[in-house]
Amino acid sequence: MKHVMMTTTAVAALALSLTSAAAQNFNDPAEFAKQLEQLGATANGPADQPWMQYIGDGMVENAGLSTDAPATVCFSNAGVNNPWRVVGYTNMLEELKDQASIGEFIHVDAEGSDDKQIADINDLLAGGDCDVMIVSPNTTAALTPAVEKACEAMPVIVFDRGVNTSCPVTFVHPVGGYGFGIQGANFIKDNVDEGANVLMLRILPGVDVLETRYSGGRKVLDDAGLNVVGVEFTDGDNAKTKSIVEDYLMRDQIDAVWMDAGATAVAAIEAFEDSGYDLPVFVGEDQQDFLLKWQTEGMTAIAPTYPTYQWRTAIIAAARVIEGEAVPGPEWVLPQPTITQETLADFANPDMPPLHYAMCGCDGMANYPQAWGAK
Repeated sequence: MKHVMMTTTAVAALALSLTSAAAQNFNDPAEFAKQLEQLGATANGPADQPWMQYIGDGMVENAGLSTDAPATVCFSNAGVNNPWRVVGYTNMLEELKDQASIGEFIHVDAEGSDDKQIADINDLLAGGDCDVMIVSPNTTAALTPAVEKACEAMPVIVFDRGVNTSCPVTFVHPVGGYGFGIQGANFIKDNVDEGANVLMLRILPGVDVLETRYSGGRKVLDDAGLNVVGVEFTDGDNAKTKSIVEDYLMRDQIDAVWMDAGATAVAAIEAFEDSGYDLPVFVGEDQQDFLLKWQTEGMTAIAPTYPTYQWRTAIIAAARVIEGEAVPGPEWVLPQPTITQETLADFANPDMPPLHYAMCGCDGMANYPQAWGAK
């Protein structure tokens, strides 16, 4: 029998997550299988520009959607409320400088609120200034009606997080949450003994890419006969993350830590160090503080990525629509690489901010690295 121990807060959050997952089918065997296959697929497009690559052969023709350039692009953003999104938004602003067909760029920040993002989209539609709209939804179900309303008025490009409608011109995203979960869990499976104890740390419920990271990772761990000792929501808070890990260390041996988002990975590592425990097998993400900690401590680790270079792709897709050019679709599926021990030295960079996300595809841009806060 699996041994799962959770705090009252985590139980409530997990219940909300499972209810949402059941309603929106975030545990889809067919999608799991598709993303597993896509992880090994050869992408189309220039090998040195992964933000321009795409998996699959589908294309959407946009000749009938072209508009006079320079056009106005409106961006309804779920938020610039975490470091991953800050890096991504910087990518977007720098990419805009290379797209002559985009004139005015109107950005509205929903600050992590469904209600505010719905109101933002309604305000943009009422203003009548937008020729193309880009939407990065805060949560999946809540934003679906607002995106459908926007689609009735103009071409819409969704990226990062999805919605439950096929009306956008294309949905730009890396392989996806199942893929991220699979990549990390497979690494754990390959580096621990059967029956080893795994602590799963999550950031928040209800977001499609996070729900599927968990369900994908959990399936691999369960199928491998590993013992998930706990599933906890950290809220992306370093102190809470550290406290959770310390609490579990008092109860059980932890052989591996799996995370659905790695911004608090270093806090989790420090909990082991402060308590005098050897560092376990670890699944983090591609933020610099984790990469440098991994490198310094010689950890057994991996960094699945949800590359921030996709923020560039969203702008490129908008420019192509304005110009009447075809785009990959109905989903523009980008490659989703991992950072491994073999590639770690290529991405760990002490001159970049601690929470800079290394898989940004930005190192060849004109204002790199200063625009991203380099020393």
